[in-house]
Amino acid sequence: MGLPPRTSDREGSTLSLVTDVQLRGSERTRDPRYSRKFEARQDHLGLEVAALRALLVKTQEELTAAQEREKRARYLAFHDDLTSLPNRRFFRERLDLALRDEGIGVPPLAVLYLDLDGFKALNDLYGHDTGDALLSTVARRLSHALRAEDLVSRLAGDEYGCLINGVSSRERLQEMAATLFHAVSAPFKIGTLELTVRPSIGIAVYPSDGSTTGELMKAADSAMYKAKRQKSSYAFFQRTLHGVTETDRHGQSGISGQLSCVGHRTD
Repeated sequence: MGLPPRTSDREGSTLSLVTDVQLRGSERTRDPRYSRKFEARQDHLGLEVAALRALLVKTQEELTAAQEREKRARYLAFHDDLTSLPNRRFFRERLDLALRDEGIGVPPLAVLYLDLDGFKALNDLYGHDTGDALLSTVARRLSHALRAEDLVSRLAGDEYGCLINGVSSRERLQEMAATLFHAVSAPFKIGTLELTVRPSIGIAVYPSDGSTTGELMKAADSAMYKAKRQKSSYAFFQRTLHGVTETDRHGQSGISGQLSCVGHRTD
């Protein structure tokens, strides 16, 4: 039975093996064929990494663009393109939500409809650019005149809706309607034109004038036509005998002939 190799012998063998591998590796790296193959592999890997980075950047850009398009689509679905105000759809959904919350003790609310008397005549006389500028200015004035917790929306054409939260007092609503009336009635300066436009405002109060979104919006619309017909700045919704509103009974005769827009050039 032979004796096990001494530690010094094992260490010498290991050192000899490592030295041999290093020498062989050194010989291979000095081989031009190996060097060219190694460099080609490095170049290939570099190109692959660059391509992957470019693909990643392109994918990130496409994802960002898709997210921006989706965000823009959502915005346009709920906002008016001309005035940037919430649109009718947004207004109805917000009113739906407020009415659902009523069941858990949220304070009362009111819906105001506002229409610009004689706007069509002004638009025909001075052109759509002037009409659009006036509508945008009206939107800004209404937004500034309302409280932060209230909502103003462009419902259609020259019609605007206001959702007033936490107010049911007729006196307070009269004050708010008067504030909106005077804000809109102030003269407009558009280019060389100075215009004055008179609004008509209809007011409907929850729950006395309606308990659903449809009922309140219809009531506010009827009250607005009542104000227009009476040539008053605002009117509250009011039911007559048998639940038929005054507007329902008399229709809207004579409204289209009213002209409450005054304009002149300042040049």
